[in-house]
Amino acid sequence: MNAKDVKKKIMYILGGTVFTEDFFWKNARFFLTVLVILLLYISNRYSCIEKRAKIEKMQWELKDAKFESLTIAAELMSVSREAKVEELVKKNGVEISQTSEPTYKIKK
Repeated sequence: MNAKDVKKKIMYILGGTVFTEDFFWKNARFFLTVLVILLLYISNRYSCIEKRAKIEKMQWELKDAKFESLTIAAELMSVSREAKVEELVKKNGVEISQTSEPTYKIKK
């Protein structure tokens, strides 16, 4: 192939004569189908990337909520211990004392 042939082919494509020939019109359905499939593929990929990002964000939020829940549960356990309750009762001046007698169960 020489330079003239290459130049003719480039001018043939860029000049638009390719679109006037039967080859393009015979395969127009195929080209349109490929275009639609490409658009659907790109749209699906974009949608999947967005959903994946949302899932990752929600997983981080879930981890944060779990850690916060564990922290609150640990604080509640430390506040509700018997020694801590006794300390708070004495500190606030409530006149309650712990019984020295054991508790009884009533059986039927």
